[in-house]
This record gives sequence, C-alpha cells and structure tokens, in this order.
Amino acid sequence: MTPQPPKSQQLASDNYSGICPEALEYIHKVNVGHVPAYGEDMWTREACDLFRELFEAECEVFFVFNGTAGNSLSMASLCRSYHSMICHRVAHVETDECGAPEFFSHGAKLLMAEGVGGKLTPDGIEQIVTKRSDIHYPRPRVVTVTQATEVGTVYTQAELRAIHETVQKHSLKFQMDGARFANALIHLEVKPRQLTVDAGVDVLCLGGSKNGLGIGEAVIFFDLEAADEFAYRCKQAGQLAAKMRFIAAQWLGALKDGAWYCYARNANDCASLLERNLREIPEVKVLYPSEANSVFVRMPEPVIAALRAKGWIFYTFIATGGARLMCSWDTTPETIQAFTDDVKAALVETGVEGAASAKAK
Repeated sequence: MTPQPPKSQQLASDNYSGICPEALEYIHKVNVGHVPAYGEDMWTREACDLFRELFEAECEVFFVFNGTAGNSLSMASLCRSYHSMICHRVAHVETDECGAPEFFSHGAKLLMAEGVGGKLTPDGIEQIVTKRSDIHYPRPRVVTVTQATEVGTVYTQAELRAIHETVQKHSLKFQMDGARFANALIHLEVKPRQLTVDAGVDVLCLGGSKNGLGIGEAVIFFDLEAADEFAYRCKQAGQLAAKMRFIAAQWLGALKDGAWYCYARNANDCASLLERNLREIPEVKVLYPSEANSVFVRMPEPVIAALRAKGWIFYTFIATGGARLMCSWDTTPETIQAFTDDVKAALVETGVEGAASAKAK
C-alpha cells in the first residue's frame, strides 16, 4: 500500500488544532502601541477579573506558557522537597511531564494509586497516606486529579467532594490538572465553580491550548494564601511572559461570549459520534466510555498500520494501551466519518473483517 499524505484534520491530539478565531482576533486587537509589560497591562487585569466572575469566587490568576509548567509549579508551591504528591497511576503529571513536578519541587515524590477509569479515589488516597508515617517515607502533602482524566472519563461533583473530604481529613492540599476542564464541564453540564471551589480545589491549572488558544494556561489559586509569592516561581522557571497581554487576551476572546464552551461541546460531540460509529464495528473494541473529547479503542495491528498508511496520525502509547483518538475544538463530523470509513476499508484490505467471527465459529 502506498502511504498517503497526512489528513488536513487529525485525531492524534487536541494540540494539533490551530487558534480559534475569537482568540486570534483578540491577539490582533491588543497588538497596538506600547503598554506595560509582565502582566501590568489592562487586558491581563481584565482577564483575571473575568476568571473571578466565571468561578464566582475571589482567586489569584497567573498565566504560564504550558500545562507542564502550570501543573508542576502549582504543585511545587503547595509542598516542600520532603513531601509527596498523590496521583492516579495514569495521571498526566506522572506519565507525561518528564519528572517536572519532582524537578520544580526540588525532590517531592509522586506516589501513585490505582482507580477504575483513570480516577483517583478516597480509598486510594487513604491507603497511601496511612501506609507509613515514619521519617524515612516522603510525607503526603498534595493530592492531584486530572479533569478530564487521561482515559477520557470525568470526575463527578460527588467524586470530587469525596476526595476533598479525605484531603481535609489528612490536612492535604488539592490540585486539579484541568487541561480539558471545559470538556468536563460540558459533559456534566455544571458551572465552573461546582467542580472547583465547591469541591474544595485549592488550585486549578486551566487548559487553554487544548481549547482553542495558541499558547498559554491559566493557574488559578482559590487558596489565596497558597498563591503568595507564586509569581516569583513563574519568573524563576522562565514562565513570566514579558508581553503577557498576548496570552491573556486570548482568554478574553475565548471566555467573553462563551466560545470556549461551544468549542468544548463540539469536541465532545465529535468524540461521542466517533464512539458510536466505532462501537458498530465488531473488530474494534472501545476501552472506556467517552465522557470528554477522546475515544480509546483497541484495533488489530494490521488495521492500525493500514490507517497510518492512509495518512492518519494517532497515538498508541497513551495511558493504558490501545489507540487514543482525540477530537479538537474544530473537529468536524466529516472528519469523523472519513476516519470511520477508512477503518472499515482497512478491515477489508487487511483481511481482518469478519475474521474474529469466523474464528469463533
């Protein structure tokens, strides 16, 4: 089979997509004249105030270039070098941050717990916290959850509140990796405050690049005391943007008229459509319920190879195996249909179609 050129839209990552028009328009809008640098401009202040309105709470807002910095610096700010940070075994901070949380905390250790569907549970946290209390064991200090999880599931309000009860019980801090927070909101149809402030979250790393922004995440501290001196961490880590208005302004474009909700809904809807399509194909096994904007499937290796030869790009090393198919803010139903058609064609071309049924007979 002759390899085909890459498709115009891919299902590899929601980082593949471009900048949404609302964010891009605001970048042009603030690109005028000379204004104060390092976040002292009017648009950065407006964006911070907009987040306070959105979460219906007092909070301190910081802008960093990417999620690795947001998660790592915010977690490091909550603990000391001899502490530990509790996460799920497939949490993004464990699987895909290249040891950054440990690096920026100067040695605090990630301790991993199990949990169905990529979710941390109160029991999992309890087991780690109570495992040991001697001076030779890193003292638990922070609990972090990924919302939505690395396998596309979503923590409900009740699940987050239950985690918070355990956090409070052991005097821990609660951090949330919200790279796909908007997708979780859409799935649950709740307000941002309900999944953060009301659930006892101390700090949220809110994803922008996966929801239509070109660059920049917002680190939002609901624990105001914990935010003290965080700006210095950003500066020291090379995350203080000189021309911060170009990061903050994107958030104004995405948030003001609800564009980020609309785009998250589109990504979720496309993932749901893809899940429905693939469940109709016997040779494809859907591994997890699609609650956000991803679909995890297991496909025969010859089919995977054939799809890649057709120009499709997707990952097979994420989380717990299988192929991860990720929908973006701009993914279209036509892209979903094209991928579905190519899966069916690949099954025929590789001779896999019906093979499982024939073997069973």
